[in-house]
Amino acid sequence: MRKKDLEIRLQSVRNFENPDPALEQYMTPATMAADILFDAYRAGDVEGMKVLDLGCGTGMFSIGAWMLGAGMVRGYDISDSALSVARRNASDMGAEVEFLKSRIEDVDEGADTVFMNPPFGCQNRNADRPFLRKAMEISECVYSIHMADTVDFVRGFCEESGRSVVSSKIYKYEIPHTFSFHTKTKKTVDVAVVNIR
Repeated sequence: MRKKDLEIRLQSVRNFENPDPALEQYMTPATMAADILFDAYRAGDVEGMKVLDLGCGTGMFSIGAWMLGAGMVRGYDISDSALSVARRNASDMGAEVEFLKSRIEDVDEGADTVFMNPPFGCQNRNADRPFLRKAMEISECVYSIHMADTVDFVRGFCEESGRSVVSSKIYKYEIPHTFSFHTKTKKTVDVAVVNIR
């Protein structure tokens, strides 16, 4: 599958129906998700691999990994509403992905590769730390999205666990007007996708 074809197919992934501001539920844009997944695919981190999507939301990374030939894919999220949409998305696309409800701290299985777009910590400070800890505990290869200005912190946090950020890539992330406290139609922020090994 070409990256453009993956992106087109991921455009069909439904968004959150009732996003929860406390969980910072914003869907990863299809263009960004396709680019991240395809980079991982080219690096040998998807095809035939066991992939976990932590904080899977509506299933963007899970479904994309399945489309690129992952051997097994599971998505974990705490939100019943998000999981309901994720299951519908997978069903509509014929994707063989299992979605499970769990706190991130309680995930107890390993994976070849983890994808995640954790909360940035805008509503709850340090909300991304449990995701980072768990991802590094269960996998040797992690692709994770963070605010670009926190990359040095993420790098140091990973090094404390004996891991390294081997690459990072900056994206423009458009946050649409979703919640009542948003004052603009949309806001663009710089985010970094880090690959931790």
